[in-house]
Amino acid sequence: MAKLYLVRHAKAQAGFSEAEDPGLSEEGRDQAVDLALRLEDLGPLPIQTSPLKRAQETAAPLANRWGETPEVTAMVAELPTPPDIAAQGLAARGPWLQRIASQRYADQAGILRAWRQGIIGSLQSCRIDMVIVTHFMVINAALGAAMGDDRLVIMQPDYCSVTVFENASGSLALVQRGAEASTRIL
Repeated sequence: MAKLYLVRHAKAQAGFSEAEDPGLSEEGRDQAVDLALRLEDLGPLPIQTSPLKRAQETAAPLANRWGETPEVTAMVAELPTPPDIAAQGLAARGPWLQRIASQRYADQAGILRAWRQGIIGSLQSCRIDMVIVTHFMVINAALGAAMGDDRLVIMQPDYCSVTVFENASGSLALVQRGAEASTRIL
């Protein structure tokens, strides 16, 4: 049985509708160091990270402590913006995300349903304990799979919160919810 520690990235320099791929803010860099100290005794464990800068920069202090090289994988990347919304520019992403956040995957475009299924499949294929540094919506997709809940947003994971799942025989089970905050997802 594999334990999966899904970590929401630390605070970024810019929000979802302000920049495509921002790195961490100064506060976020401090949060990433604190995360490494909190998780230090778990490992060393393999680390996966989203290809986005904020996730990779969050993983770096822990990877350095453990002497690990994170595996960068698109399988735990942020929710994709549909092409019609992306064509309208960054400013359109925020209102779109606000609109769909209270909805269910069954009512979404195929690109979003496929993204969710890819995440769930990737997590269900994990056979060893690992830390996965990822995003707000990825953690919600995993939580939905574990709880049989089709909503896009189930919880509000705080920056550097750790939500723990077990993968037993290809089925995700929630072990512990991460810290929640009233952070805006935009």
